[in-house]
Amino acid sequence: MYKNLVAPILFLFDAERVHYFVCEVLHIAFKIPFVPRILRWMYTYEHPELVQEVAGLRFRNPVGLAAGFDKNAEMVDQLEALGFGFIELGTLTPKAQPGNPQPRLFRLKEDKALINRMGFNNKGVEVAASKLRSRKSKILVGGNIGKNKDTPNEQALSDYLICFRELFDVVDYFVVNVSSPNTPGLRALQEKEPLTELLGELQKRNKERATPKPIFLKIAPDLTDSQLDDIIEIVKNSGIAGVIATNTTISRENLNTPSARIAEIGAGGLSGEPLVHRATEVIRYLCEQSGNAFPVIGVGGISSPEHALEKRKAGASLIQLYTGFIYEGPGLASRICKAMVSR
Repeated sequence: MYKNLVAPILFLFDAERVHYFVCEVLHIAFKIPFVPRILRWMYTYEHPELVQEVAGLRFRNPVGLAAGFDKNAEMVDQLEALGFGFIELGTLTPKAQPGNPQPRLFRLKEDKALINRMGFNNKGVEVAASKLRSRKSKILVGGNIGKNKDTPNEQALSDYLICFRELFDVVDYFVVNVSSPNTPGLRALQEKEPLTELLGELQKRNKERATPKPIFLKIAPDLTDSQLDDIIEIVKNSGIAGVIATNTTISRENLNTPSARIAEIGAGGLSGEPLVHRATEVIRYLCEQSGNAFPVIGVGGISSPEHALEKRKAGASLIQLYTGFIYEGPGLASRICKAMVSR
C-alpha cells in the first residue's frame, strides 16, 4: 500500500516538508491507545537468529536506521516500533545550527535516490541529550557527532569532545562523522594526520570512563584504496570499535535522472540505489584488507532484502537504512529481517 498509494501522494510535495509531516503524524498516532502496539505487530519481526553481538552490544536485529532521519532524538520511541534493531541520531553539533538554505533535499525518483545538502541542521547536542533521558523504549541508540559549520578544522576536536561528553550517558555507541560533503572542509578531517589525532583523543577520553562506549568512524564512499588502507591502519592503531561504510557520495555517475535536472539541483551528497555497489565494494575491501579486524556497519543504497544480504556477504556485521526506507516504506526492515532468517 505504501509504494502504490502513500508514496505517490507524499512525493508530490517538497521532500523536507514531507519528512516533518510524517514525523508529526507519528507523534500524534503514538498518543492514540493501541496504535504503538499495532505498529509493532505490523512491522516488527523477531527471531533468535537475528540477535547480534557487535562491539560488546546486543542488537535485537542487525537492521538499523541511519543518521539523518531523527536528527534531534525526537522520534526514538516511534521509530523503535517500525522494526529497527538500532537507531542512529544526528548528526549532532555542540551548538544549534539551521543548516544550509532551503530547498536542500531532493528526490531522484528515476534512481530511487536522494540528494541532500542539509548541512548538519540540528537543535544542538544538549537538546538531544535531554530528549534521550525521557525516552521510553530500550532500543540501542547511536550518537552521530560532528562539528559546527563555523568551527575551523584546527578547533574541530573541541566540538567532537563536547558532543562526546554531553551524550556519553544517554547513547550506546558513538559515530564520528568526518565524511559529510555538506559542511565546508569537513572531509579534510578524513586525512591521515587530523583523523589520527581526532580519534586518538576521543578514544583516550573514552578509556578514562568506567565503561567505555564503542566508537565508530563513518567514511565516504569516494575514498581511494590507498585512503582506505590509511583508514584501516588508523582504526587499528586508535582502538576504536569499527567503521560505518558509507556516507553519501559526491559522484553523479550512472544516473537515470536527466543531467539538466542534476545540474539544477546542484551540490549535495547522493544516497540511494546508485550507491549500492560502491558501498558494498568499500565494505568488502575493509573486511578483506583488515582481515576482519573490526566490525563494519554497512549502509548505502539498501532498498531490498537482496541488497542487505549482499552487504552481509561482503562482511558487514550490521546494516543501516535511510533512502531505501523513504522509497520502500516502513515494512522494509521486517522484510530484510525475514530474508536473513530464511536465507
